[in-house]
Amino acid sequence: MLSRLALALALVFSSQLVHASNYSTWMALSIMSRSQGVLASSNDTSALLQAGVTQKAFTRLIEQYPSSSSTPGIAAYLKSSVESVAGPVTNATKDLTYAMDRLSSGNALMNLYAKTGNATYRTAYDGLRASININSRNAEGGMWYFVYPNWSYLDGMYSLAPFYAYYDALLDPHNGTALADMMHQLDLLWTHCAFNASANGTAAGLLVHGYDDSKTAVWADPVTGASPHVWGRSLGWYTMALVDTLEILPARLHPTDWALLHTRFGQLADAIKTAVDPASGAWWQILDQPARAGNYIESSGTAMFVYALLKGVRLGYLQDGGKNERKYTDIASRAYEYIVDTFVVNNGNGTLGYNGTVTVCSLNSTASYEYYVGQPILYNSPLGSAPFVLASLEYESLTGAEL
Repeated sequence: MLSRLALALALVFSSQLVHASNYSTWMALSIMSRSQGVLASSNDTSALLQAGVTQKAFTRLIEQYPSSSSTPGIAAYLKSSVESVAGPVTNATKDLTYAMDRLSSGNALMNLYAKTGNATYRTAYDGLRASININSRNAEGGMWYFVYPNWSYLDGMYSLAPFYAYYDALLDPHNGTALADMMHQLDLLWTHCAFNASANGTAAGLLVHGYDDSKTAVWADPVTGASPHVWGRSLGWYTMALVDTLEILPARLHPTDWALLHTRFGQLADAIKTAVDPASGAWWQILDQPARAGNYIESSGTAMFVYALLKGVRLGYLQDGGKNERKYTDIASRAYEYIVDTFVVNNGNGTLGYNGTVTVCSLNSTASYEYYVGQPILYNSPLGSAPFVLASLEYESLTGAEL
């Protein structure tokens, strides 16, 4: 299947000029050329998340540019990505051997089932939905992110909340229990992970990476259980979860919960706006330690914030202020342009590369500042390039860029 797709991709490159002004399509085609975002082995701890975020980026790309000559090939590749995860996630009990990232493919599985009626896809997303019910939880009902007892991460909400909302909005829209559980997961992280603003005022309103409800981890705050630092990408996952869930959740059926998500998204967006680095216009790897020795501007978290802020404005969830205020669109646009100038690489063979993305950072560590800034930087990680596609789509929508 991939060989046929590779051939189709080669034909796309040879038969059309890919304009540099449309980075969303160019980067998507480049991801395809590297056969990324298709699950080859679940031994890679981030492989399911790479597939899921690629699916979400490609789904959005097809929606925005349905008539593009590249769209059929991108749609075929999206299908291959979805099919690659369908088998591995079908069994709900086995799903618990994967982190919550497994849920990131749920929405694409549902979309493909709606288009084809293929029961394989429904079996897979039903398995994912059943795995939520049996996922291990802490004493407060918070879902463990993975196998580490009582540890909950911001990261998991990008996979959980939009799938929870989509599944129940379409198949069980009056299931108040499911919605309450989704809100509870978001709320526990919001409460436990609030950054201690007394330590650094510029990080006020941001959320740290996760918490240990038992408060026994070496890094856990003795009162809240919170980890000590605001890692940019984990906050990016949570922020994207909020804006994507707002788009999916029917406000007319759940006005109170929708309003709470809307309020919190606005509060978090304001905090992210404040935390931007004034020199570069982008965001640090560790947001509560700006300009500290060893810290650096990181490309995946920055792309996620650009996407969330611009999408929030486009959908009316955020309102740009007056002429004396720093506008969300101005801040996000400047950050996007910094990404293009700094992290996007023309490989010289018709493809784009993407640099500056940190590898997976885990709380199964010291969770110290030195740990986060010491993790390797990966070239062409889909955890950065796929969010860049999403950010590009929003920037192109804002500026009117076309194919």
